[in-house]
Amino acid sequence: MEKRKAYPTDLKDKEWERLLPLIPLKRTKPDMMREYINAILYVLRTGCSWRMLPHDFPNWSTVYDVFQKLNRTNTWQKINHALRAEVRVASDREAEPSVLIGDSQSAKTTEKGAHAALMELNKSKDESATL
Repeated sequence: MEKRKAYPTDLKDKEWERLLPLIPLKRTKPDMMREYINAILYVLRTGCSWRMLPHDFPNWSTVYDVFQKLNRTNTWQKINHALRAEVRVASDREAEPSVLIGDSQSAKTTEKGAHAALMELNKSKDESATL
């Protein structure tokens, strides 16, 4: 495989070493999978369409197929979970969050429906203005 010029979105060696154990390889060589991941990161960062992937990356349809396969196997979620836990531990926190903060006002608004809640708010403002 010919070495191409690196893009700013490419994984650094240390980043790839960290991701490699989290990515199922089965029939794909690690170097080729790294190119697929680099191409995926390029599309996600630049916002270009899959078909507009630069020609020095692997074929866009293959890259898209790899992206979809990693999505179907929940690999992206597993990577996110592992990296989040790693960052939390590095920050002297528990690997898993233990607190959930919920906004009760938002929950009430959702139960009523946003329109009904806003109508009540406007009605009370109108009444206070007439006092």
